[in-house]
Amino acid sequence: MDGELSEELGLLVRDIGDAGMAEMSASPGLAAAVDQHVSAVREQVGTPGPDELMGYLHTFAEDAFRRGWWPESTSDWEFVRIVAVCWMLRGPGES
Repeated sequence: MDGELSEELGLLVRDIGDAGMAEMSASPGLAAAVDQHVSAVREQVGTPGPDELMGYLHTFAEDAFRRGWWPESTSDWEFVRIVAVCWMLRGPGES
């Protein structure tokens, strides 16, 4: 993706992460799904640091958008995965 589109994608991903994390406190189902995705990401890439998480998030989001995904529901797989990675980026104890 070109720089301008990547910047727009980054802003959208940030907004998805912020909205999802805010909704987690009111939605136990979303919180549980995010927890499952966090475990899956850790199984896939180990215990990643911030740089690895940002790389994973960037690649994941670009692939999703190339496939034609668009955030329409807080319960779709891609939305929850993005929220999970954003939650991981915040680190333990931060919310």
